[in-house]
Amino acid sequence: MKYSKDIKNKAEKLRKTGKSYKEIWDIMKIPKSTLSSWFGENLGVFLGSEKHLEHLARIRPFANKMKTKIRLDGLEKVRIAMEKEVLTYPLKMISFQKSLLAMLYWTEGSKHEKVSGLKFTNTDPKLIDLFATLLRNCYKLDETKFRIFLQLHYYHPIRKTKNFWSKLVRVPESQFHAVIMKKRSHKKHFRHNYMGICSVCYSNSEIRKEILAIGYAIQKQIGKYRVL
Repeated sequence: MKYSKDIKNKAEKLRKTGKSYKEIWDIMKIPKSTLSSWFGENLGVFLGSEKHLEHLARIRPFANKMKTKIRLDGLEKVRIAMEKEVLTYPLKMISFQKSLLAMLYWTEGSKHEKVSGLKFTNTDPKLIDLFATLLRNCYKLDETKFRIFLQLHYYHPIRKTKNFWSKLVRVPESQFHAVIMKKRSHKKHFRHNYMGICSVCYSNSEIRKEILAIGYAIQKQIGKYRVL
């Protein structure tokens, strides 16, 4: 449908006063698609700076929500794809589990010769659980040799936090050392569900030496297959 210059000028004046496409449609019965083709590229000019800012303030929450949804959908697709891929890994093989344990300990475990046995420290419960599970799967252990060290902040309920870690690593609280309370300003922000720093220790230096030797051997072999 063709519109006269007078009609377009009238619509333009309404647009400049801050009228939305819907409001102009209600007044002049001009479709939004037509109005968009006339004024879409000059939205800010016709709205005016104040109206334009108000418009942006209205649409930003929706835009951010859509961006978040797109990002989460993408992450979900990756998660599903990787879970399928991991099913093809030889996860039940002890040699494979030992390689995972070696890499994990090499990154987050204590490697100093003066340390008696193994000491794995982290704040992520999933990593702590993975380490303890792999260690038990790969070696025949004396459960009484486990010791747990916790470093907590003022906002941690000690009893509840100790119980959390005890259940996670399956080590009785009687084998926990005294909790170390870290100094921290009450004004600083902290992560929700943060359960402090946990160190899982196991008194066996020979196992530590073997785990690290596996890690070094894997690095040596993988180094032969560098992609140029």
